[in-house]
Amino acid sequence: MGYVGRFAPSPTGPLHAGSLRTAVASYLDAKAHQGLWLIRIEDLDTPRNILGADHDIITTLATCGMHADGDIVWQSQRQHLYQTAFNQLQAFTYACACSRKEIADSQTHIGNDGAVIYPGTCRDGIAMNKVNRSWRLRVPDTTDSKNKIIFIDRWQGLQEESLATDTGDFVVKRADGTWTYQLAVVVDDALQGVTHIVRGADLLHSTARQIFIQSLLHAPTPSYLHVPVVTNTLGEKLSKQTGAEKLDLTQPIEILLTAARGLELKLEEQSVKSVESFWQQAIPAWAARFL
Repeated sequence: MGYVGRFAPSPTGPLHAGSLRTAVASYLDAKAHQGLWLIRIEDLDTPRNILGADHDIITTLATCGMHADGDIVWQSQRQHLYQTAFNQLQAFTYACACSRKEIADSQTHIGNDGAVIYPGTCRDGIAMNKVNRSWRLRVPDTTDSKNKIIFIDRWQGLQEESLATDTGDFVVKRADGTWTYQLAVVVDDALQGVTHIVRGADLLHSTARQIFIQSLLHAPTPSYLHVPVVTNTLGEKLSKQTGAEKLDLTQPIEILLTAARGLELKLEEQSVKSVESFWQQAIPAWAARFL
């Protein structure tokens, strides 16, 4: 199978320096491998979506010389695919009636991604007079060999997680009927034939859960590369909530060079006079490092 990569932004606002770095890295990896690069709009979190942000993102990518090698897809148009996958997972899911406050008050420990690990309250059934709020995927117990997920990240190196102690049973379908990122991304990557995933390091600890879902759905596991995230002056991941500014599209060369510096690429910046000349330098520079 040839290389298929993707960039999958959420339309919660315009691209900022952090999301552009990820886009550039994923595009470089695809082109260095002479592969395909897809765009997928991950718009399942409806309350956070901003009208028109998806098209603004696509325009920004095009201005920076990044065009999809195929039709752009929107997750909101693929609900039936997630339902099919959920049906296939029925033997491994259970209804959960716990609220976020109840889970937070359970004094369980914190996972690698900073979230409270679910204590398994509803594993054996919902308590009387309780109402189902979500559906969780049951992870293997600590004694099960499938509990430990090990993979090599092309930037971050060897990764190892225990699903039972580092993740816990996690939600795949919310109370409002919407699908979670963990399930939808696995389904989409498998159906789109994605072979390589390049994304921000803030998603590194989602990978074990996704590899587990892949195993249950008999889907292939892609190669992973998680690039360092852009941070603000306080060391927080750059986002709309932490003061990320919209990119200045009147200066596409400068924002591309900034992304390249963050990816530790050594370019002859003075000779970059156009978007095209940026990619002419950046692609072989990436290939020299990661191929």
